[in-house]
Amino acid sequence: MRTLNTASVPALDRALTVLELLAKSNKGLGLGELSRSLGVPRSSTHCLLVTLERRGYLERNIQTHRYLFGVKLLSLANLALSGIKLREVAAPFLQSLMRATRFTVHLGILKDGEAVLIEKVEPPGMLRVATWIGKRMDVHCTGLGKALIAYIPEEELDLVIRKHGLPRHNENTVTSLRKLKVQLAEIRSKGYAIDAEEDELGLCCVGAPIFNHEGKVIASVSAAGTLSQVAQESFHSLAEKVKKAANAISREMRSGLDPSS
Repeated sequence: MRTLNTASVPALDRALTVLELLAKSNKGLGLGELSRSLGVPRSSTHCLLVTLERRGYLERNIQTHRYLFGVKLLSLANLALSGIKLREVAAPFLQSLMRATRFTVHLGILKDGEAVLIEKVEPPGMLRVATWIGKRMDVHCTGLGKALIAYIPEEELDLVIRKHGLPRHNENTVTSLRKLKVQLAEIRSKGYAIDAEEDELGLCCVGAPIFNHEGKVIASVSAAGTLSQVAQESFHSLAEKVKKAANAISREMRSGLDPSS
């Protein structure tokens, strides 16, 4: 039973705060920065960091003296992701979509108002897309993200936008909430979302939602490639293949999770 009056363990609380701070940093953080953020002496912070480093959860860059995530933490994260039922169910369909399109295929979920990649399948010998499992992406300018938020209640969408805003990535990014809502209505009508160089110039993406047995969007699948690749395939043809994969995953999820199906 959860007891709200039970005190937290201060050292553990600080250790988790360190991990959260490092998760938001691209280049890692030094002892002084972490000490100030935690509000504790450098000596106490150093002992905490040394413990995490010895256990393999952190690594210290010899040149910059900054702390970064260690291999053990990354392996635990991958282990957690590999246990997700959705990832297991989707795997063969993602592979089929990659073979049918020769595009990089992603599977993502909505987490804290962002699209989080939980699987990636790349075609062999092709130009690599700079994404990775665990990457967080803006939802308003990616095919994967727009497919995730197109079906959520409007008040929930407004909360997401208030929290994260509509940052401009380039001249193609939609930064107007009104225009975004028009796009989302079109996504609900067509069943797929398009990112036409809205996130990154030269890169396009088509995403489609995955539904559970209650009709709620639980994830989305996308195919991403360069502008020239999409031009050869055509958005419509690519969208139909992505929708087919998303629908197949939805059916499998419904049959696996709904006892009445």
